[in-house]
Amino acid sequence: MQPQPLEKRVERLERRLMVLEQLPERVDNLALEISQLRDEMRAEFSAVRSELREEIRAGDEAVVRTLREEIRSGDEAVVRTLREEIRAGDEAVVRTLREEIRAGDEETRRVLQAEMQTLGDQLRIGMQTVGDQLRAHADGLHKQLKTHMQTLHEDRIERMKIIGEGQLPAKRQRETPRKRR
Repeated sequence: MQPQPLEKRVERLERRLMVLEQLPERVDNLALEISQLRDEMRAEFSAVRSELREEIRAGDEAVVRTLREEIRSGDEAVVRTLREEIRAGDEAVVRTLREEIRAGDEETRRVLQAEMQTLGDQLRIGMQTVGDQLRAHADGLHKQLKTHMQTLHEDRIERMKIIGEGQLPAKRQRETPRKRR
């Protein structure tokens, strides 16, 4: 197998480096997407909470209206009983809703943390692999370049010896004193 010309190797190395230069941009894009997802989920949870509050208020208003009519038509004992039931029902509803919202928030946090951890691990492994490949390739190029330079150096020394041997008699002629005229 003949070694590839240096220009092709350099072009191939430049292409690989261009791919590696795009890696930070990809990481930044991924971080932006995660941030956007977090913002979207926060907004969605806020919307759900608002809707639930509105539904509770609407339901409470209807219940209050009906109860007021019944209270007006009923006696004090009925009024007292209904107030107690309303308070107990509202507290139970509020407690249940709070528990459900907390459970949903915790589950969402746990899932997002797991996904972010997985993506981070994959990214680290990918970057380590690319770094190792780049190091190995650079080491190989360095060894090839060193060998090539050593060969050129030895060749240059040999040529200089040959040139020096060819010029040796010419130097001796100059060294002999000239006769003055």
